[in-house]
Amino acid sequence: MPEFFSRADFEDAATIVRDRTTIQPRVGLILGSGFSSLADAVEDGVGIPYNEIVHFPVSTVEGHAGRLILGRLEGQAVVVMQGRAHYYEGYSMAQITFPVRVMQVLGIETLIVTNAAGGLNPDFRAGDCMLITDHINLVGMSGLNPLRGPNLDGLGPRFPDMSRAYDARLQGLARRVAAGADVPLWEGVYICLAGPSFETPADLRFLRLIGADAVGMSTVPEVTVARHGGTRVLGLSGISNALPAEGAPPVETTHEEVLEAGRVLVPRLEAIVRGVLREL
Repeated sequence: MPEFFSRADFEDAATIVRDRTTIQPRVGLILGSGFSSLADAVEDGVGIPYNEIVHFPVSTVEGHAGRLILGRLEGQAVVVMQGRAHYYEGYSMAQITFPVRVMQVLGIETLIVTNAAGGLNPDFRAGDCMLITDHINLVGMSGLNPLRGPNLDGLGPRFPDMSRAYDARLQGLARRVAAGADVPLWEGVYICLAGPSFETPADLRFLRLIGADAVGMSTVPEVTVARHGGTRVLGLSGISNALPAEGAPPVETTHEEVLEAGRVLVPRLEAIVRGVLREL
């Protein structure tokens, strides 16, 4: 299992993509659990299965189709990840963030990341959308940082600043678009855990105590690598399940529940993403 990749590895994968299409993407999109239908809306799209791109991790999770789509969406040249791989599937941090590096080599300037997340904020309900204003890299703090290893100076600095992980201008666009589309949009802090087990009630209390509003098993490694390479990021979480009311018995969480919530969330998130793309 590769722990590190070289610039040549990213270039090799990018060459395979370039050989399939003339699209030069400006915007990258990563579609989380249950949100892959947006990729079907890409015009003049060319789909490349992940297993046909050297070094690309292949998702083994339901709801992640595993294709790279290049084409146009709302007038923007885009590269869309229809599903992602996760650390809990057995991949290294370098592997799950490899596609972000390839998108950077392809020329993206902006990355839009979506995910399905569990609600920690007591005001959240299943089906809500959350604008990610910051994140807690709990996995990275424990040593699993995707930037571990030799630094690729041509892509970014050894010690990248993460004080503005999520771009303020893109957040402003998302707020305006959501308001114009009459889509309620919460804001909050996303925290990444390694998974794949869902959280215990004590876990949830701890996560809320340290300032997290939503919890998931992705996104933060990808955003870390994107920012290292100077790519602007917009993050959106779809709240798939809500925190049980105080004093209520624990509620079992299932992946099927996450996918079902995704079906409710897709029109809302799609409206925001499409609107932002139009405004870029």
